[in-house]
Amino acid sequence: MRLAGAADHGMPPARLVHLRSSSSSVVLDVGSGVPCILHWGAALAADIDLDAFAAAFERPIANGELDVVGPLALVPEHGSGFAGRPGLIGSRPDGTAWSPRFVIGEWHAVIATGAEPGLDGDSLQCTAVDSVAKLTLTTDVHLEPTGVLTITCTLSNDGDTAYRLSALTVSLALPAAATELLTFTGRHTRELHPQRRPFDTGALVAENRRGRTSHEHLPFILAGVGGFGEWQGEVWSAHLAWSGNHTIVAECLADGRRYLQLGELLHDGEIALAPGASYATPRVVATYAANGMTAASQSLHRHLRARSTHPHRARPVLLNTWEAVYFDHDTDRLKALADAAASVGIERFVLDDGWFGARRNDRAGLGDWWVSPDVYPDGLAPLIAHVRSLGMEFGIWVEPEMVNPESDLFRAHPEWALVTAGYEPVLGRYQLVLDLANPAAYEHVFAQLDALLRDHDIAYVKWDMNRDHAQASGADGRAGTHAQTLALYRMLDELNARHPDVEIESCSSGGARIDHEILQRTVRVWTSDCNDALERQTIQRGASLLIPPELMGAHIGPTISHTTGRRHALAFRAITALFGHLGVEWNLLDATAAERDALRDVIAVHKRLRPLLHGGDVVRFDVPGGNGAAGFGSVPSPAIHAHGVYAPDRSEAVVAVVQLRTADSLTPPPLRLPGLDPDRRYRIELVPIAGQGRLGSARRQPAWLRDGIDLTGAQLAAHGLQLPVMHPETAILLHLTT
Repeated sequence: MRLAGAADHGMPPARLVHLRSSSSSVVLDVGSGVPCILHWGAALAADIDLDAFAAAFERPIANGELDVVGPLALVPEHGSGFAGRPGLIGSRPDGTAWSPRFVIGEWHAVIATGAEPGLDGDSLQCTAVDSVAKLTLTTDVHLEPTGVLTITCTLSNDGDTAYRLSALTVSLALPAAATELLTFTGRHTRELHPQRRPFDTGALVAENRRGRTSHEHLPFILAGVGGFGEWQGEVWSAHLAWSGNHTIVAECLADGRRYLQLGELLHDGEIALAPGASYATPRVVATYAANGMTAASQSLHRHLRARSTHPHRARPVLLNTWEAVYFDHDTDRLKALADAAASVGIERFVLDDGWFGARRNDRAGLGDWWVSPDVYPDGLAPLIAHVRSLGMEFGIWVEPEMVNPESDLFRAHPEWALVTAGYEPVLGRYQLVLDLANPAAYEHVFAQLDALLRDHDIAYVKWDMNRDHAQASGADGRAGTHAQTLALYRMLDELNARHPDVEIESCSSGGARIDHEILQRTVRVWTSDCNDALERQTIQRGASLLIPPELMGAHIGPTISHTTGRRHALAFRAITALFGHLGVEWNLLDATAAERDALRDVIAVHKRLRPLLHGGDVVRFDVPGGNGAAGFGSVPSPAIHAHGVYAPDRSEAVVAVVQLRTADSLTPPPLRLPGLDPDRRYRIELVPIAGQGRLGSARRQPAWLRDGIDLTGAQLAAHGLQLPVMHPETAILLHLTT
């Protein structure tokens, strides 16, 4: 370990810092005050001559430009000549201090790579000051051994008047080779659809004002070299770990420099720093991979799996009652449903919406978190006892951030709603947002939830949030989304501390709150309200870039999808849902005996493969002939998806091949499986899935489907395995063993 100490204000500071992991390096210049990325990419030698390295990057000054090259710092400054979007936007009440210019204050770096085993990566902390604007900016940069780069910035007001902050964002300089962008768009029940476009001169701006992470603009962006794919091409990814409003900018300047910029989107007047107060940005979580998106996502998965709150016991297969009973709660019927669930191997029974207050439909009851005596005259205890007697855990649904006007809570405290006084509030799903930043509202809700968990044998909470923020003002009349998000985090933290054995799921109309910060407090996200297996293939593939399977809720729905009306065979629904935290959202009382037997077999397959599925390295494959990897605009729907999980030691693998639609060619291409041990011989066998049926209309299918086959990792990478002809909306599951 070596330490670089505080700068001597009388001497020019040493200005170059090299953070290094086994897979990547970050070289930063701290000389201008706010650190600038000179290199973020392939790992450099530990003893590289940093001065020579920096000299090689010195930029010329073109005619017609300023006499300086405005630094593309982590927080770029308009006042220093940067022509792009400034990282800090704000001013004093009189309009001054609007264009700060920072100088180096103190900095230190901890270079831990290859040193003491207790250290967890290389770090830099840099403090920069502006004595004119009376501001201090502290930047913390950390490069984990996994190659994940995290950055946060903190702005402190050193003046004697308020500082009105409009934006504080983090910018990541990219090399000129990053010429393509991949982002994700979507909507309710159609989340995480990829969009690919050139990264050329101009700016791409995505802004989210919905008050939650959002369906439309996942705070996650990837840049890469031309034609980058799952296993080829340099890729840089960046994610904002934040569950509220956000902004993402990708810009290529006129001088050719490229950068990604991420941060919280602040409404006008939302943050006014009092003298001595500070504002910290959400974490930016970024990765570099030399060989494609699969490697980038594996780094993000290792980052999440290393957190102290990551679940380490087997993820229980659950049944959620929503699509089985909706609001029609009847204890005897629910007990019978629990019996059916236990008989097929389900391990957790989750009671969804409709158990509390006046909640007989979606127009009333939110905010009244007490068991309804009309529906449960004897309380929840008899149902919970029955579920527990069957060997299952009991879970429950709540939506604590919301209130129905038709509720006891709102009638007693209408002032607790997150609305703007003087205006008719905008309803969403017949509900309003409850102002958790109001101490009285917070304590009331917390007390109700605390009592619910204290007085009942509950192991799991499905925490939902089903509407956007609209004109959401706190008690002081200012925009309230920032404070609401922090209050949500505080409540989850306090509930986790008070009830450490209770697991919490993040749900928000499906996948509208998927981010790494909510996952500091939850063990799973609900990926989408759509259980249609065909839609889920794209949704889950997108989610797998950011989160590992054990954190991704994936349910087997009924034969006919609730959201799309499509009809799918159980084998297709099952193979789709196997690659996540498996659940069932199907009224098993309506299922036939044969369907229950088949579901029991599917759940047994999942349990057998669960250690691999939830502990291995996620892999995705670019299948030639229609995966859209090199296209622009909305990525075309592929004909075939192929994805899976490799054991960390590459001794085993499970791979799904999914025919989404008819292909252009009569015969599919061979599937190449890179990344296995080239010298090992793998036995490849089709995993029998109940109700698989006939795959396709071929007169003859490859013999390995019936007999299995033995191939080396080198063969699988170079030549692959011929795929069978398959009907649209069918899938097969392959198991590879050594």
